[in-house]
Amino acid sequence: MSQPPQARRPGGERPKRPAPLLFEPGAVPEEGADRFFDLESMEDPRELLARATELAVAFRAAADRATDFQAMAAAQLADPRRFDRLTFAKLAERAGWTEDYAKKMVEYGEGLIKSGGVTP
Repeated sequence: MSQPPQARRPGGERPKRPAPLLFEPGAVPEEGADRFFDLESMEDPRELLARATELAVAFRAAADRATDFQAMAAAQLADPRRFDRLTFAKLAERAGWTEDYAKKMVEYGEGLIKSGGVTP
């Protein structure tokens, strides 16, 4: 399970947008081939390091952003004004978290919602 995200950079600025995740959605990999964004076909280690680093940064940014959306959804589902409100226990069960983690995610989500949510 992931941890609630740390505070954003000083001043609340978001990090630079990472490199796009490029792939061929319609491409069918060869049988037995483990294709990962064509990294295995790169022969130049400098190019491989650069592209693998771009992908690692992009995946981290995507995970952070997805966690923000999880937190906002958790806050909405736990909102006491909802007639179908979920308790921390039910929320934790649904998301595969502990109750303590669910509570922290709800608090984090409430803060995101108050500040305008997640923006690109």
